[in-house]
Amino acid sequence: MSTVQSGIGAIIIGDEITRGKREDKHFTKLLEILAARGLVLDWALYVGDDRERLTETLRRTLAGNDIVFSFGGIGNTPDDHTRQAAAAAAGVELVLHADAEREIRARFAELKYELTDLQLAMGNFPAGSRIIPNPFNRIPGFSLGHHHFVPGFPQMAWPMVEWVLDNDYRDRFNASPTAEASILVWKGVEGALINLMRVIEADYSGIKVFSLPFLGSAEIQRHIELGVRGAPEQVPPAMEAIKRGVTELGYTFDDK
Repeated sequence: MSTVQSGIGAIIIGDEITRGKREDKHFTKLLEILAARGLVLDWALYVGDDRERLTETLRRTLAGNDIVFSFGGIGNTPDDHTRQAAAAAAGVELVLHADAEREIRARFAELKYELTDLQLAMGNFPAGSRIIPNPFNRIPGFSLGHHHFVPGFPQMAWPMVEWVLDNDYRDRFNASPTAEASILVWKGVEGALINLMRVIEADYSGIKVFSLPFLGSAEIQRHIELGVRGAPEQVPPAMEAIKRGVTELGYTFDDK
C-alpha cells in the first residue's frame, strides 16, 4: 500500500512523559526499528493529554504525506484522547471496528472475563480505519491513512510498529542507502568552517554536511565533529575534500 511519502514522523503522547513522571523510550527504539530497515526518522513531537491540542496536531499531520507513528492514549481511561482526537481531526465518526470487536471478544473469552461495553469501546476507531494486531493481548491499535496508532506500553507498541512497517512499507526498506563519516577538528571554530561546509554541499549533490561543537572537558579538548552524510559513493570524496579544506585552514584533525 506504500506510495511516495515525504518522511517519517512520530507523535509521543502522555502527560506522564511531558511532565517527567516517566522517561520516554519510544523515540530511541523507533530509531532502532527504522534503522534496521534502512529507514530514518524525520521528526518527532511530544504532546500531553490535551484533546484539543492533540486534535490540532493530528489535523496538521493528517493533511501531509508523512508516515506517522503515534504512541499512547488509545485506551478508555479519562486521560486517553487519541482515538477521539484522530476522528475529530479526520472529520469522521468513531465506530466499532468489526475486526477490533472480534479480537477484543476473543481476548476476553480466552481470559474467561465478562466483557463490558466500556471495554468493547476500545475497538471504537475513526471510520475507515484498519486494525493493527497486538501480539501481547490482542487489543488492537489502528491505522488511518498513513498514520498508525499504537498503545503507550512498549511491550505492545514496538512489535506493532514493526508489523506495520513489514506489512505496509517493505518497498521502502533500504531504498535510499546512506553512509556517514566525520572527523574531529581540534580547537575548531564553527564560524571559520561555514564556507567550507557550503562549498562541500555545493560540490557534492545529495551530501549533507553536519557540525557538532564540543566545548571541551577535563578528558578531551575543545573540538568540532565535522562530517558528511549521504549517498555511499559520495561520502569518501566529500570527506577527502573536507580534510583538505580543514588542513588549509590550519587545523589539525583525527578521524572519528
